Amino acid sequence: MKRVPQGMGKVPLLASWCGGASLTSGPFSCSPQYFQDRLIVGNCSANGKDGNWTSQDPGPAAPCRDDFNFGNWLALLSQLPLLLFTLLNSLLYPCIPDKVRILGSLAGILVLFVLTATLVRVEMPPARFFSITMASVWFINSFCAILQGSLFGQLGSFPQSYSTVFLSGQGMAGTFATTAMLLSLASGLDAQTSALSYFVTPCVGTLISIVCYLVLPYKVRRDGALVVPDGPQEEQLNQSNGNVVVEQRGVKCPPQKMNGNSGTGLVPPKPSILGVLKKIWQLALSIILVFSITLSVFPAITASVSTKFFTPVCCFLLFNIMDWLGRSATSYFSWPEKHLRLLPGVVGLRLFLVPLFLFCNVSPRASLPLLFRQDAWFVLFMLVFSLSNGYFVSLSMCLAPKQVQPHESELAGAIMTFFLALGLSCGAGLSFALKALL
Repeated sequence: MKRVPQGMGKVPLLASWCGGASLTSGPFSCSPQYFQDRLIVGNCSANGKDGNWTSQDPGPAAPCRDDFNFGNWLALLSQLPLLLFTLLNSLLYPCIPDKVRILGSLAGILVLFVLTATLVRVEMPPARFFSITMASVWFINSFCAILQGSLFGQLGSFPQSYSTVFLSGQGMAGTFATTAMLLSLASGLDAQTSALSYFVTPCVGTLISIVCYLVLPYKVRRDGALVVPDGPQEEQLNQSNGNVVVEQRGVKCPPQKMNGNSGTGLVPPKPSILGVLKKIWQLALSIILVFSITLSVFPAITASVSTKFFTPVCCFLLFNIMDWLGRSATSYFSWPEKHLRLLPGVVGLRLFLVPLFLFCNVSPRASLPLLFRQDAWFVLFMLVFSLSNGYFVSLSMCLAPKQVQPHESELAGAIMTFFLALGLSCGAGLSFALKALL
C-alpha cells in the first residue's frame, strides 16, 4: 500500500492541466492555414469545393502542391519519440525522481513552444522552416512522453476515478485547443497574427501546469490526512505515533506499522515486467488497436475533407468533444470490464470506419471512388469514431492497474503508456499508406 496525502484529492485538477500538456502536437495539427501559407507551393485559392484556403502569397498559377507532406510527417514525428521515450521512461522511472521528470518535461515543453511562437515572425525558406518545425515536434513529444508516462505511472496507484479524470482532462484540453483555433479563424486577423496568438495558448497552459505542480505539496502538507488507494478500493488511514488504523468499507483493522526502521513492515517483491504484461495483455492490445485505427485516418485523411470552417468544426472540434465525452463515460459504466477477452474484438470493429472515411469527400483523390458526397455522412462517421476512441482509451487505461497487485500498479500504468505510444506510432505509419490509396 502507498501513503497518499488527502490533498491529493485535488490531483484531478492538476491532471487535467498536465493532460493538456500531453496533447502537444495539437497546436501543430490544428493550425493548418498558417503552415499551408509557409509550406504549400502553388496557387491555393479557395473555391468552396476543393478544401483549399486562400494563401497570402498565392504565387504562380501552378496547381497547389504539398511537397513536404506536412500532415503525415507531423503525425509520424509526433508518435515515434512518444514510443521511444515512453519505453525509456518505463525502464528507467525508478532511477529518476518523479519531480525531476515532471518539472523537467514541463519546462522543456514550455521552452520549445516559446520557440515555436517566436518563429511565427521569422521569415525563412520553406525547407528550413519545415526542418525546424519537425525538430521542435520531435523534442516536444519526447518531453511529453516522459511527462505522460510519469503521470500515468503515478495514477496507477490511485483509484480508477483519478485515471478517468486525468484522461477526461486530455479530452478537455483537445476541445480547448480546437476552440482556440476557431476563435483565431473567426477573428479576421491575418494568418501570422492568428497563429502567434494561438501558439501562445499552450505556453500559458504549460506555465499554469508548472505552477499547479509546485503549489501542490503545500496543499498536501496543509490538509495532512492520508488516503491509501488499493486497486478499486480506498482505505482511510489515521496516523498516530507511527501506528496506522486502516478503515476499509467501515471495518477497522488492527493497528499496523508502516514500513520503516521497525522492520515489521512487509516489503513487496519487485514487480516483473513480463509478469505484469501477462495480466494486462488484452488491455495493451486494445489500446494499440484503438490508436492504430484512429491515427491511420485522423487527422491525415479526415482533415482533407471539405472547406475552411468545415474542417475545424466537423473534424477537430467534433472529434475532441466526442472524445472527451467518451473518456468521461467510463465514470458511469465500464463494459466489458468483466469480459476483458471481448475487448480487443470490440475495439477491432472500429476498423470498418476506416474505409468509410476514405470514401468521403477527401481531396485530392485519384483512385478510390467518392461514395459519400454529403457531409452529413462524414459527421455521422466522426461521431461514432471519436466517441468510441475516447471510451476505449479511457476504459483500457483505467482497468489495467486493477488487474495487478497494488505494488505492480505503477509499472502497469507505465507499460500501458508504452503501448499507447506504440498504437499512435502504428497509426501514424498507416496514414501514409492510406493517403497513398486515395
